Amino acid sequence: MSIAVVTGAGSGIGRSVARALAGAGWSVALAGRRREPLEETAAAVPDGAALCVPTDVTSPTEVAALFEAVRDRFGRVDLLFNNAGTFAGGGVPVEDLEYETWRSVVDVNLTGSFLCAQAAFRAMKAQDPRGGRIINNGSVSAHVPRPHSIAYTATKHAMTGLTKSLSLDGRPYRIACGQIDIGNAATEMTARMQTGILQADGELAAEPVMDAADVAATVVHMAGLPLEANVQFATVMATTMPYIGRG
Repeated sequence: MSIAVVTGAGSGIGRSVARALAGAGWSVALAGRRREPLEETAAAVPDGAALCVPTDVTSPTEVAALFEAVRDRFGRVDLLFNNAGTFAGGGVPVEDLEYETWRSVVDVNLTGSFLCAQAAFRAMKAQDPRGGRIINNGSVSAHVPRPHSIAYTATKHAMTGLTKSLSLDGRPYRIACGQIDIGNAATEMTARMQTGILQADGELAAEPVMDAADVAATVVHMAGLPLEANVQFATVMATTMPYIGRG
């Protein structure tokens, strides 16, 4: 049985992906700050196939403990879905963004992703059979920003560099790394898009969303490929969202 670690598994994309992986036969380690939401995610997973590990991904000690717990329970790590993230500071003009907010976004979105990838890399390199896969959750913001989203956008651009470096450095060890860039999946984070969100021209407009299950299906496909094949970058978005084109 293949073993996946999913961060940010207590809600949104992380919850959908964890449940979809379990439905495809994976055992899943669920990581997030609070145990109760993780247990809610695990309630839809077959008995014995889920492990809940409350984890602050910004803490090297807690990330190390997460992967140690996974190896103790399941023996190996085949997949990391690097999903934990925050949009803190979204909507705040750059000149008004507090340093503490900027730092918190960098710590979660970038440093947290690095720490989890580093721990997964170490485990995948050492285990027998060697290898595994890391899928980073980027964003369409890894390509184009929204107004007043400098911290989130900067970290998602950095995620692309993280993905490329991991993909290159993992080659000798059968560690594949890809990235999924998501646009307007219907989650708690995107609820405001259906009522009106700031556009590049200064107007407020409602935007279409897609079911988070469609994102999860894409991750399951990426995860299920043999290690000789890799989806390096995938963009999954609501078809008519204002991403392609002007305005």
